[in-house]
Amino acid sequence: MLIRFGYEILFDLPAPTPFVLLLSPHPSVSPRLIHPEKLQVEPEIPCRGYIDDFGNHAIRMDPPAGPLRLFYNATIHDSGIPDPVVPDARQVPVSELPNDALQFLLASRYCESDLLADTAWKLFGNSQPGWGRVQAICDWVYENVEFGYEHARNTRTAVDVYNERKGVCRDFTHLAVAFCRAMNIPARYCNGYLGDIGIPPDPSPMDFNAWFEAYIGDRWYTFDARHNMPRIGRILVCRGRDAKDTAMTTAFGLANLAKFTVWTDEVKQSTVQQDHRTLAVR
Repeated sequence: MLIRFGYEILFDLPAPTPFVLLLSPHPSVSPRLIHPEKLQVEPEIPCRGYIDDFGNHAIRMDPPAGPLRLFYNATIHDSGIPDPVVPDARQVPVSELPNDALQFLLASRYCESDLLADTAWKLFGNSQPGWGRVQAICDWVYENVEFGYEHARNTRTAVDVYNERKGVCRDFTHLAVAFCRAMNIPARYCNGYLGDIGIPPDPSPMDFNAWFEAYIGDRWYTFDARHNMPRIGRILVCRGRDAKDTAMTTAFGLANLAKFTVWTDEVKQSTVQQDHRTLAVR
């Protein structure tokens, strides 16, 4: 299947403000993109790309004072297959983990696995190690945390989520990640696109989504404590230890958000061809 995705973000900048963006598709999904796909920046200013410490495609820019418009639209091939489910995936002993997975066992800014260790072992110590344990964590978070956009707060940590029992998708993910790490399962935070494909449409405005990957069965698998079901059409943007490493936009100064629109929809080949013709005319 083909999925069209993108965003339009408007800022009002009182003064020149350096930015770092984590809004580009992750390099691992780039081969599936249908070109042309391009970030449009208004006013036109130089943009410098680089790969950060977690393998994400980051962009630096230095816009002047005034309005700043970021616009991106692209199409990607997707298999149309839901997230894999592998119930017999084993838990890998810490001594056998690859070196690059070890950092995802440690507590981080929003995932205080050290403070939640006793709680995690009490809740999940009797669960089946491996896939069953990660799924038990997702089930518990899904059933015990109330979702609501009105609960959004950018300072809420996993401990706060456990105590308050409310939040948005990043909060569900932070708590599940912290529980996994407390149980010696490497877990990394993911941010990206997830449209209403294969499910009834959600009337709420589209947004970026957070989920996580757990290292079991000798590879990374996708889990989603917010939706708690296999989904179709995830488009990864970035990974990290938590939301601190995966902020979509980081402004080094005051940046007033004026508009934020995200889209993720299944489209037909004819629609993609028309989009490309329109871009060529521009």
